[in-house]
Amino acid sequence: MRIALLTSDNRESSKTYTSVVPCMGIAPEALLQGFSSLPDVEINVISCLQQPVPVPEQHVGNIHYHALHVPKAGWLRTGYQGCIRGVRRKVSELQPDLVHGQGTERDCAISAVLSGFPNVITIHGNMRAIARVNRARPFSFLWLAARLERFILPRTAGVVCPTHYTFDAVRQLTPKAWVLPNAVDQSFFKVVVAPDPAGPPIGLCVGTICHHKNQNDFIRALDWLAKERPFRIVFLGQREDDAYGNEFMRLIKDRPWCEYAGYANREQLKSWLTAATFLAHPTREDNCPMVVLEAMAAGVAVMASSIGGIPDLITDCETGLFGNPQHPESFAAGVLRLLDDRNFAQNLTINARAQALQRFHPDIIARRHVEIYREVLARVPPSA
Repeated sequence: MRIALLTSDNRESSKTYTSVVPCMGIAPEALLQGFSSLPDVEINVISCLQQPVPVPEQHVGNIHYHALHVPKAGWLRTGYQGCIRGVRRKVSELQPDLVHGQGTERDCAISAVLSGFPNVITIHGNMRAIARVNRARPFSFLWLAARLERFILPRTAGVVCPTHYTFDAVRQLTPKAWVLPNAVDQSFFKVVVAPDPAGPPIGLCVGTICHHKNQNDFIRALDWLAKERPFRIVFLGQREDDAYGNEFMRLIKDRPWCEYAGYANREQLKSWLTAATFLAHPTREDNCPMVVLEAMAAGVAVMASSIGGIPDLITDCETGLFGNPQHPESFAAGVLRLLDDRNFAQNLTINARAQALQRFHPDIIARRHVEIYREVLARVPPSA
């Protein structure tokens, strides 16, 4: 079976075009680890970039990488016409059995749908919901992405949904949908968590500093607890120079128990997880947040909002702890419980790690993807 996997290369978003190593998104990279154990499946990874980049002849084993140079005029401002045409040319050359577009955020899904081949897409972030929560202005990036997502859904053979939250959001708009969580990078299962017993407990809060990730309300909710218990909250993620990001910086400046460590790559995140007592994820909107899965795999207690797809990932008081983003004080109560009841927190991590191995390991997720591909191809008429 030959698959064309359309995914973003983060050398584009970071503008590091001279880097030799392709840098996929977190979930696609983990999925590729699983595909590498399936020699009967050939995966051709295709990414569009605005500048030429070094391209390895072969990514790993049965996985090949193709970088397409698409000038800036062929991106969002023209409805990704340059990306669509570049992908059509490449898949016509490769002749895959099926095209899989990873994510509706940018060019991948629409290029898959218009590739001329049987196709499926995976939704990582529900762009219509994200645009709604952020009150996206007309013609802003989120506003346009939400409309592209609505265009794509009826035109694909099916949607891989990481959670039932996405399944419920798309099942009336697309011919077929499957619930299949994201894979977690194998290295997170090898993380050894060992917080410093001499220092204050460390809580991590990972995500882009923005309204729907809800860091500012989370900080304010912990003010009373910080007066009664020693702890540190370390924030990891990119920050825009906007009103929300500026308010965030003012909040942490006045609170010595808060630290902003900036963006963390996967290796840096693993290092932070080894020192963490818990992960807090107080988001207002999320589908399948990778950091929750990664913390579960690493053995770090997770406290997250009971919204979106998160209830698919953790069970309250069994593999994680829920908070309510509409009532930020619930997160303070959760932090207090994790700090005061170490047996409870330890049981959460043991159960969560076992669940992660059973549900999110790359080999398991890759094999299930192949089953979905075969199901789609079995429905394709011989003349297609």
